[in-house]
Amino acid sequence: MTISKPVWWKDGTCYQIWPASYKDSNGDGLGDIRGIISTLDYLKDLGIDIIWLSPMFDSPQADMGYDISNYEDVYPPYGTLADMEVLIREVHARGMRLILDLVVNHTSNEHAWFKESKKSKDNDKADWYIWRAPRIVDGKRLPPNNWRSIFGGSAWEYVPERDEYYLHLFCVEQPDLNWENQTTRLAIYDSAIEFWLKKGIDGFRVDTVNLYSKDTEFPDAEVVDAVSPYQSATKYYVNGPRMHEWLKEIRREVLGKYGDVMIVGELPDTKSRDEILRYVSAQEQELGMVFDFDIFMLGGWGSVEKHELYQHALTDMKKAIMKTQGLVIGTDAWTTVVAENHDQGRSISRFATDDPKYHDKAGKLLAILLATLTGTLFIYQGQEIGMVNVPTSWGVEEYQDVSSLNYWKEMNARYPGDEEILKKALWALQKISRDNARTPMQWDGSANAGFTTGKPWMRVHDNYPEINVEAQRHDGNSILTFWKHMLELRKTHSEVFIHGIFKVCEFENLKTFTFIKESASGDHALVVLNFSDEEQDIYIPASLKDENLELLIGNSDNRGKSLSAWEGRVYMRK
Repeated sequence: MTISKPVWWKDGTCYQIWPASYKDSNGDGLGDIRGIISTLDYLKDLGIDIIWLSPMFDSPQADMGYDISNYEDVYPPYGTLADMEVLIREVHARGMRLILDLVVNHTSNEHAWFKESKKSKDNDKADWYIWRAPRIVDGKRLPPNNWRSIFGGSAWEYVPERDEYYLHLFCVEQPDLNWENQTTRLAIYDSAIEFWLKKGIDGFRVDTVNLYSKDTEFPDAEVVDAVSPYQSATKYYVNGPRMHEWLKEIRREVLGKYGDVMIVGELPDTKSRDEILRYVSAQEQELGMVFDFDIFMLGGWGSVEKHELYQHALTDMKKAIMKTQGLVIGTDAWTTVVAENHDQGRSISRFATDDPKYHDKAGKLLAILLATLTGTLFIYQGQEIGMVNVPTSWGVEEYQDVSSLNYWKEMNARYPGDEEILKKALWALQKISRDNARTPMQWDGSANAGFTTGKPWMRVHDNYPEINVEAQRHDGNSILTFWKHMLELRKTHSEVFIHGIFKVCEFENLKTFTFIKESASGDHALVVLNFSDEEQDIYIPASLKDENLELLIGNSDNRGKSLSAWEGRVYMRK
C-alpha cells in the first residue's frame, strides 16, 4: 500500500535561509528572525512557496547551530519563541510554508541530556549517548577505536567522570545520541519533532538522516591514510542496520498525526540507486525525498584531499544529474533539484565560471538548468542574485567555519613550513569551504550590503556594490529578474519541467549540456546549455528535427543557430 501523494512539496520551490547571514534587524551584526520576517514579501514576489530555515535553536554555536542545546527554544541573538510564532503565522498568511532543520544524530555537549549523561554510568540518562571504555595499549589510554571524525581528529572524546569516551562523528561539542535506546528516541520525537509540528511548521529538512544507526561492535576502520592514526569509518555508520526501522517508526508514530508533512533528508555517502529508493519510495513510508551528494562531490571532493581537488568534466556533472533525475522513472519516488546550500561553494563558482565577463550569463544559465529539472527545486539565499565564492585575495583569517579552521590547522601540523602545500590548501578553502555560502546576504549597495547597521559577524563579500538585490530588483536583465521568469515558467509548464521525464542528449559532449523533458501528456521541451567560453553548435535530436520548436526563454539576445559563450535556451515543441 502506498501513502498519499501530496503535491504541495513536490510542486513548490523552496528557499533556504541561513539565519546568521540573512538579515539583521537590530544592528548586532547577526541575522535574526525579525530580519527574516521583514523579507517575506520579497520571497513571495520571487516565486518562493516554501522556506527552509536552517537551525535557529538554542545553541553554543560550536557548529553554527548544528550543536543544539535546547530543541524547544531559540538562540537568543536570533530572537524568541514568540518571534518564531510570528514567523510561522506571517509565512502562512502569504500562502507559503515553513520547514525547519531536524538535527537529531547528535546534540550539543551543553544539552541538559548530555550534562546528565556524563555525570556517571548509572544516572537516568547514562546511556542516552554512545559511551565506550578506553583501550589500554602499553599502559597508555587510547580511544575505543581508530574512527576519524568527519571534521578531523579522533571521533571519540574522553570524560574523566565516567572514565569513558563518547562518540562524536562531528565536533567534540556534538556528542552522538544513542538511537538504540527507545527512551532516547521517544524524547527526540517529543522535543525535536512534535514540539514544532504543534506550533504549525510544515516539515523538516533532516540533517545527516542516514547516520543514526552504527555498527554497535565499533570495529577499527581499515587503514587507508598511513600518516594519520584516525581513519574514515563511514562503512560502520552510514546506512546502518536499523536506519529504515527507525525512520518508519518516526513516520508511523509521529508524522502520521500531522497530515502532509514535508520531509527531505540529507543523505551523504550513498551511491546506490536501490539504497536511495529504500528511503524515498512512497511505499516505504520513510522520507519524501533526499538530497543526493553526487553533484557536490564533483572534482574529487570526499575521495581526495581538499588540496588535491581537480576541475570536473561536464560529463561528470551530467552523470550526477542523470542519477537524481532517474529516481522518478518507473518508481513511486520523488527527487530534488539543488546546486547550493549552507555547506557548499557557490554554484556559479563551482559549476560555471568566476570570470566577471560572463557572470550574469553564467548565473542565468544555471537558472535555466535547475528550473527545468524534475523534482522539488531548492534555492539557497543569494543564489538568485548570483553571489559567488569568497575572493581569492582573502586570507585564512577571514574564514569562520569550524571544518575550515580544523582543516587548516591539520594541514599546518602535517606539512609545517611547506608553502606550496599550504597555498594549495588555501586554494581548496576558496573553492569548497562552507564559508563561501555564509558570507552575509547582499541586499543593497550601502555599508555592509544592507545586511546590518552594525559590524557583521563575517566579512561581507567585496563585490556587494555590484551584486545585490536592490541593484537587480528593477533591472529587467538581471539574474534576479531572470530567476523570477524561470520560476514562473516552471509553474506554468509544471507537467514538463517539474514532473517530466529527463533524457540527456550528446552525453559525451564536454562543452554543451543538452536534454529533453517530456510530460506524461506528450509535451516536449528541449534545453540547450553551453558550458564554455566558446561558440558551440546547437544539437537537435532526431526525434525533434522535424518539429516546430518555439523559443520559450534564453539568457542572450542571440537567435543564431549556434550558442554563444555560456548561453542557454529552452525550446518548446509547438
